[in-house]
Amino acid sequence: MKPVAGWEAKDYVNELYAELSKLPLYKDKIRRYSHCVTIEYAGERKIDIAPCVKERVQAGVWEVCNRDANSFERSNPLDYTNWLIEQNTICGNNNFRKVTRLIKYLRDIKTNFTCPSFLLTTLLGMQVRSTDKGSSAFVDVPTALKTLFDRLDDWLQANPNKPTIRNPVLFEEVQSAAWDDTKYANFRAKMNLYRGWIDDAYDELDKEESIGKWQRVFGEDFAAREAAGKASKVSEAALAVVRANQGSAGVGDLVALVRKLGRTALPYGFDRLPHMRRPRWRVATGGQLSVNVDSQLWSARHGQQIRSIQSLTPAQPGYWVRFNARNNLGFPFPDSYKVEWRVTNTDEAATRANALRGDYYRSDEPFVRWERLSYRGVHMVEAFLIRKADDTLVGRSDPFYVVIE
Repeated sequence: MKPVAGWEAKDYVNELYAELSKLPLYKDKIRRYSHCVTIEYAGERKIDIAPCVKERVQAGVWEVCNRDANSFERSNPLDYTNWLIEQNTICGNNNFRKVTRLIKYLRDIKTNFTCPSFLLTTLLGMQVRSTDKGSSAFVDVPTALKTLFDRLDDWLQANPNKPTIRNPVLFEEVQSAAWDDTKYANFRAKMNLYRGWIDDAYDELDKEESIGKWQRVFGEDFAAREAAGKASKVSEAALAVVRANQGSAGVGDLVALVRKLGRTALPYGFDRLPHMRRPRWRVATGGQLSVNVDSQLWSARHGQQIRSIQSLTPAQPGYWVRFNARNNLGFPFPDSYKVEWRVTNTDEAATRANALRGDYYRSDEPFVRWERLSYRGVHMVEAFLIRKADDTLVGRSDPFYVVIE
């Protein structure tokens, strides 16, 4: 904007807010902050509009307006934009811009670390080197994501205390002032965690496992249709394997096939279907503790116990199963641990009911999970043992296969 005679810094933001408030399209979607007015639209999507006053005090000087402090702050948006364009050009194929969007999306869906967009963009831009032009480090979007994330994490781990991060084209602007020590330490820890997840997903050769690992990074919407399709077609996949076998004649689905062939009927990759949420905890160093699951069939939750059931033992719908996590001696774990349960449904009945699940659930009581038998198919329940003190994964059970007729 051109400067307006008699206006103070706060007036630019306040007047912009007032003008937008007059418009029916925007009046219920705007919020006012220190430097901008934000329009929130289409769910959580938003755009910030920040007045930038051109040459108020001298030629070539641009300023943003701090409404809270009622002060003008020097800015350099044109040179900053040109710097970003240069970094994007070095990476090629618009990959820097795409990766920046992906990481901001990661920030917005995780909501467990704080980093303003301008600071995050600067941090990522700092990881691009002039020698990167034409290199294999940015050959495609997944590779560019891995490269920038790995470099950012390396830099963060080399700086255990909050560093001073300046605007690369305006030395006097300290962008890291948006953090305090606690926010920086949390950002550093989360980037290290997600770096491990991204590396793991990138290096995974198996397609279904890779989808599941990328979902751990970017949420369940990643390849959701393909993941659900894989889970809904497990009977079809299993039958295709044994179709040429005369012994499979007359077998209609995976439940019938399991009754006939047992564990060998389960198709390849059944215990790591892509819709199953991958573990989100850090794995404890050293050996893992043994975790075993046993179960009993009940008439109702806390009703009458009918009998014990084993993995792959068929049961009728409508009953309840009580799952118990125990150590290798058959005893419960100490109170310093907790168990979370991954419950995964498969096949067409669960798909039609929109109940494939595959997520983690807390114990209903210490080391116990109750589940109602509902959908025909072969499903899985797994116990993940977590040390409470540091939220670290110290053991997990084998899948317990629940067969519902």
